[in-house]
Amino acid sequence: MADKIADSAETVRWFGQTDVGRFRKDNQDSFLLLAVDGEGVKRLGKYGVADLKANDFIFAVSDGMGGAQAGDFASQIAIDKITRLLPQIFRTAAEDIEVGFQGILSELFDQIHAELTHLGFSYKELQGMGATLSLCWVSPGWLYFAHVGDSRIYQLPKAGGINQVSHDHTHVGWLQRDGQLTETAVRSHPGRNALQQVLGGKNQNLNPQFGAIGYESGDRFLICSDGLVEGLFNRGMERIIRNPAPHLKGTPAEMLVTEAVQTDGKDNTTAVVFEMV
Repeated sequence: MADKIADSAETVRWFGQTDVGRFRKDNQDSFLLLAVDGEGVKRLGKYGVADLKANDFIFAVSDGMGGAQAGDFASQIAIDKITRLLPQIFRTAAEDIEVGFQGILSELFDQIHAELTHLGFSYKELQGMGATLSLCWVSPGWLYFAHVGDSRIYQLPKAGGINQVSHDHTHVGWLQRDGQLTETAVRSHPGRNALQQVLGGKNQNLNPQFGAIGYESGDRFLICSDGLVEGLFNRGMERIIRNPAPHLKGTPAEMLVTEAVQTDGKDNTTAVVFEMV
């Protein structure tokens, strides 16, 4: 118990960055950095540090899809919906109503899905509009997450390594988890971006992935859109976060995005990095 207390994190440090890439005209990625308590939510800057005991924190990345401006609109709706709904959720928790983290996040994802689906049916220019969403809810000692799509959540334990926490909601992602495809083979597979789960779109039966991770001081996490994955292998992400090359400048999120855009840059590219300290 003494060792666990000694290793417990007291603060969280975060960094966020997004880039349109080298070929797209519009950025359909959105990211969210929030501090949350019983009084409401507070939007955070692109980087900072705060006390874990004073607030919970929400970090999220959403990648929109759809014609014209629909993708940009979809990811922004997902992010804005989180901001609007969370104060109500925390007030409910403060009233001692027993609602587990999965129930809270499931309700949140269901409402976002319903709004995007409704707008897609209501407006011709928004037909097929959808968004991925990878969300981490950080509280003292625990990280709760919910995920739909092919944006990703990674854990980088203090001891080393990088682990993909989220599951890509694609058939190719399933093949990789089943050991039938390597990370290298996935990158060149023609079906790697064919989503089976998405908020909105034409998906009728939403089945998000939920989980909880106990963390210790020194653990780091990365949330990113598929644009970052296209530009960097997992080991490259880990290298930049843990031991970046001297030529890379800026925050960990800025370095990741810069390197991925220079390497590939075909898609919008977004990264949120946070560390328990």
